[in-house]
Amino acid sequence: MKIDFVITWVDGSDKKWSEKRNEYSDKPVNPSRFRDWGFLKYWFRSIEKYAPWVNKIYFVTYGHLPDFLDINHEKLVVVKHEDFIPKQYLPTFSSHPIELNLHRIEGLSEYFVYFNDDMYLNNPVSPEDFFKNGLPRDTAVINPVAPGYYGSIGNVMINNIAVLNEGFLKHKVIKSNFFKWFNYRYGVLNLLNLMFLPWGKFPGMYQPHLHSNFLKSEFENAWKDYEEILDATCKNKFRNTFTDVNQWMIKQYQILRGKFEPQSW
Repeated sequence: MKIDFVITWVDGSDKKWSEKRNEYSDKPVNPSRFRDWGFLKYWFRSIEKYAPWVNKIYFVTYGHLPDFLDINHEKLVVVKHEDFIPKQYLPTFSSHPIELNLHRIEGLSEYFVYFNDDMYLNNPVSPEDFFKNGLPRDTAVINPVAPGYYGSIGNVMINNIAVLNEGFLKHKVIKSNFFKWFNYRYGVLNLLNLMFLPWGKFPGMYQPHLHSNFLKSEFENAWKDYEEILDATCKNKFRNTFTDVNQWMIKQYQILRGKFEPQSW
């Protein structure tokens, strides 16, 4: 099994990126939103030290590259937005269209792990930590989503589960994979599934801010099932938390379809 890692990165100080962004919006940029803190090199070092078995690392960028990067490394593939994102969605200044089109990256393995640039490995990991029996490792735990403050990511999480509730019957999903939903690996989190078992719909899913394990084929299936919704999100040049969905929707889509193996939380 070949497992690829994908990481997305933006350098908010890049002049060309800033000028292009300003063509589409006159709203000031929140510096903390796109600031590069200089930590990216530690992400690469953590992969080199703790996951040397990885097949390829796909580094997704608007076009700018950090000075330290060895672009000739045999395991590194630099991917620009224009290399895989359909033209009708470009340029984009939202992470959602970038993430929702990762499956279009040429050469990407069926088995891939998606990282944000603030997600680091701090201990040795094995392929089995990410995939088992040909399926992504994940945690199927019900967890109500609160919207949080006005315009927060909580709204996107609500959109994700609202879309999935349209196509999945909660009782059938759990019944068909009961021991994937009630599993000793979840520990005390099993109580959440028990507590919300009587609910007719999924009120939300447990979603920690961690890497996401994906089957490329499930990305493709999600696009077939929800093309209109995913297309609408991808057409937004900037994040719209009131209408957008994001890559967590596809992650949860995998779970509801039973395309995962339980992992410890």
